[in-house]
Amino acid sequence: MFNKNIIFIVTGTLVALLAAYYFGDSYGYKRAQADFKKLEEAAALSNAEVVAKAANPFQVANPLEGVEANPFEKAKKVLNPFN
Repeated sequence: MFNKNIIFIVTGTLVALLAAYYFGDSYGYKRAQADFKKLEEAAALSNAEVVAKAANPFQVANPLEGVEANPFEKAKKVLNPFN
């Protein structure tokens, strides 16, 4: 009788451990996949923003900075004989 109880306890413990390992491993793997997918999407979004900023030539330096709207205004004032 004592041997039968030990065999049932050991067998039940082994079955419980195997079931816990199987379900824990499958849940952990699915969770890791979801975390990796979120991380990958965030990295792709970040990289897309960096590429978009690098592709915009006007964000680095404005080539029209300091250009006057009417460059002849200054010459008109100088050449006007009635001033």
